[in-house]
Amino acid sequence: MKKRILVAPLNWGLGHATRCIPIMKALHTHGFQPIIASDGIALDLLRKEFPRFASIELPSYDVTYPKKGSHFKLKLIKDSPRMLKAIKAEKIATRDIVESHNISGIISDNRLGVYDKDTPCAFVTHQLNVLSGSTTWLSTKLHEKYMANFNECWVPDAEGDLNLSGKLGHKRQLNIKTKYIGPISRFTKMDIEETIDLLVLLSGPEPQRSLLEDKLLKEVKNYGGHVVFVRGIPEKEQKIEQKQDVTIYNFMTSNRLERTINKSKLVLSRSGYTSIMDLAKLEKKAFFIPTPGQTEQEYLANRLTQQGFVPSCKQKEFSIFLLDKISEYKGLKSFNTRANYKALFRLF
Repeated sequence: MKKRILVAPLNWGLGHATRCIPIMKALHTHGFQPIIASDGIALDLLRKEFPRFASIELPSYDVTYPKKGSHFKLKLIKDSPRMLKAIKAEKIATRDIVESHNISGIISDNRLGVYDKDTPCAFVTHQLNVLSGSTTWLSTKLHEKYMANFNECWVPDAEGDLNLSGKLGHKRQLNIKTKYIGPISRFTKMDIEETIDLLVLLSGPEPQRSLLEDKLLKEVKNYGGHVVFVRGIPEKEQKIEQKQDVTIYNFMTSNRLERTINKSKLVLSRSGYTSIMDLAKLEKKAFFIPTPGQTEQEYLANRLTQQGFVPSCKQKEFSIFLLDKISEYKGLKSFNTRANYKALFRLF
């Protein structure tokens, strides 16, 4: 019988779920049986991608963002008792899942309670340093405490100076065995004609996703070209709406989104790390609007702007005319690295 591997991405936007897609495909290719475990839109998306795989709903962290970015850290502190309760609940749930589903290994993408002391466990993260302003030392230390429960840490980035995550994914000392697996993406670059002038990709927790959607829907009316707008809401059925030159989708499956990004001249999105890996793989020109108050996205956007790859700005400062700046930047590039899944899966 195939070894069953529990794959559990955090439901915090769609990035953690989407970057688990190539890992789950690799597990299946190498003779393992992946079992999905998550909640909310992350679980919905993976169920659509892998309808034949078994799936389990985990306790929700119930993460939401404040309307004002300056309140982000305060909101996380306020919500921390509920998050700690959820982590404890998912730890208990994981123990039951391991026993009831005969689990041989666990891959957790930032779900801090999905581990089992008697089962080989890998923790996927690009945040070895958890940036939180003046409290970075504390948030990093707390993160390391949870990571110590896992056998290995897999960092989806290159280990050397040429990398995508910067100081987020590179730390001198760690108390856990760490493997740099290279940037991973569910997408492949295609040699096709670019017929879409602008692609808008939305994701992330509410209410910030909706706030940005409302702003951008107004802004793209002033864009002279064909615009495709993906709202990032994986509902039961795909919905398509046409408003003049703007085609609006509630969501896209991986295959359709892969082709759509390849056909796009420019991409406007959040500066989430998974989005950066995807756009680098497809070598796209982009513009980033980091989620207000999310220090990680702000750091990544500023770093890529300073390096001359992608322009960016704060959400409140965005105007559609700022997209003219894209031509002054190099765009994202691929490292052409491939994860050695055969070596990684020896853990199991």
